[in-house]
Amino acid sequence: MTSTPDTRIGDATLGKAADENFPVAPFFLPRAWRDDLMAVYGFARLVDDIGDGDLAPGGADARHLGLEPEQSDDRLAMLDAFETDLHRVFATTGEEPHHPLLRNLRPTVRRRTLTPEPFLGLIEANRQDQKIRRYGTYAELAAYCELSANPVGRLVLALTDTASPERIRRSDSVCTALQIVEHLQDVAEDLERDRIYLPADDMERFRVAESDLAAPSAGASVRALIAYEAQRASELLNEGPPLVGSVNGRLKLLLAGFVGGGRSALTAISAAGFDVLPGPPKPTKPSLLREVGIVLRRARGER
Repeated sequence: MTSTPDTRIGDATLGKAADENFPVAPFFLPRAWRDDLMAVYGFARLVDDIGDGDLAPGGADARHLGLEPEQSDDRLAMLDAFETDLHRVFATTGEEPHHPLLRNLRPTVRRRTLTPEPFLGLIEANRQDQKIRRYGTYAELAAYCELSANPVGRLVLALTDTASPERIRRSDSVCTALQIVEHLQDVAEDLERDRIYLPADDMERFRVAESDLAAPSAGASVRALIAYEAQRASELLNEGPPLVGSVNGRLKLLLAGFVGGGRSALTAISAAGFDVLPGPPKPTKPSLLREVGIVLRRARGER
């Protein structure tokens, strides 16, 4: 079968799932769940690519959203157009969504009776990235994670019809942790984009200047700061095993994969001596499987 431009756009975006710290839609899930998870992932990945300026060259995404190809680099205009197209996903009348990934999302939204709020939060997080490039306190960073990460966990619970106030609370902690871990892995890459997701008051406490983050390798003060933030993420991930233990069947394995992915990424950061500046420390597959096993044992109350 010959690929169309629409399918190539979708394939390029969805193909990035392999680079995540955790399995996005693993094989052991029912086909309907995998399809729905990939539809949501496609949305989240594309909105991040818009916000980061990582769209495929050629301007196809802009054209789909009703903009000129040269407007691909106008991130706020792209996010506004993307939000307009998102509203078409939820509309019961009028034209269908223009972008192929949003057209693909529409059946999932209807089948699972999803609401717009988590999707709008992800768009707003990327708008914030265009305007706010430094965070003064950990509380400010956590508020950003409320938009950039926590909606994803809430969507997973909604897709699997398992949402409850307690599960949402624990999911929010896990997702905030996963976002912090990603920021720790990407300190150097984020700095190249003139973004720092390490709280300024923590940097001051550990006597880390922005210029220290631009070094080819981390000095002792940067390593101590990264270790401190990693410990914060680790404590948040402690909400993971009780969350995993509260569900059954294949969802238990999926959530254990998310939590185990965060834990194995933290293990990789620690194994690098908390020196994240040469490049993102990446977890290995054996490490991921080992951490998933630990999460599952703790979910059963074992040590």
